[in-house]
Amino acid sequence: MADITRRFGWRHLRGAPTAHVRHQRAGRLVHDGPGLSFWYRSLTAALSEIPVDDRELAMTFHARTSDFQDVAVQATVTYRISDPGVAAARLDFSVDPDTGVWRGAPLEQLATLLTETAQQHALDVLARTPLSAALVDGVAAVRDRVAAGLAAEPRLPATGIEVVAVRVVALRPEPEVERALRTPAREQIQQEADRATYERRAVAVERERAIAENELASQIELARREEQLVDQRGTNARREAEEHAAADAVRAEAEAARTVRLAKAEAQAAREVGEARARAQAAWLQVHAEVDVATLHALTGTRLAENLPRIDSVTVSPDVVTGLLSRLGAAAGGPSGEPA
Repeated sequence: MADITRRFGWRHLRGAPTAHVRHQRAGRLVHDGPGLSFWYRSLTAALSEIPVDDRELAMTFHARTSDFQDVAVQATVTYRISDPGVAAARLDFSVDPDTGVWRGAPLEQLATLLTETAQQHALDVLARTPLSAALVDGVAAVRDRVAAGLAAEPRLPATGIEVVAVRVVALRPEPEVERALRTPAREQIQQEADRATYERRAVAVERERAIAENELASQIELARREEQLVDQRGTNARREAEEHAAADAVRAEAEAARTVRLAKAEAQAAREVGEARARAQAAWLQVHAEVDVATLHALTGTRLAENLPRIDSVTVSPDVVTGLLSRLGAAAGGPSGEPA
């Protein structure tokens, strides 16, 4: 929509670069072109604004295939107005000189023209195609047929319209038919999924079996090594016992030899001590045999005195002194009673 401002009875129009503006005054074309800006009087001006940019027209319509199945076609047509003068002469693109708003609905007329033309060609190609083929190759077939039909439509160039591109988005059957068509594919997909599941389980079982066999082989190898370890421990124990027995035998032999040597030494020492004592006793006897009786008595008294207990004080009575002196006198006189 053009931008129109008011100034003291005059109007100023400023158009967009993608809008072709035609200004006529008294039946004479004054301004003609895109992106114009000019002053005019609303009472004498006739304005038209034709968009020249590419426009997208989305359309949805229903068709019937050769096997009497309804399908929904979703398509998009890209078009543009290539000749604004012809389009303004064929369609009402006039705008209000005070507000710049279209007085009619030219774009809706173009949409109706394009939609009906495209629908006619789509219905024609789908009416000769069964549903299964339409769902497989129908998009390309419908697109090519609609593009060719719009390009060959004489009314479009006569109106100044150029079709830029045609796209068919989808061909969809009715929901019940679509569900029925999906069922075999879903069943096949489910079978493939089940087969994959079974294969995965089989692989898992095979792997578990391999793992179990590996564990069993490991246990067998471990048991064999434990048996070898027990044998080695028994061998080591026997060897250790033999070594202990040999050491004990050597220790017993050494102890016996030491005991024998000790016994021999003790016997030798006892023999030597006995001989020394015998020699000493013989010498003592020989000495006493050669000494007279008085000396022996003196030695006896000395020995007796050495063995007597300690006496701190002695009380001698007259009787004891008399008897003692008598004994001493008798001993001094000898056997005959004479004094020595």
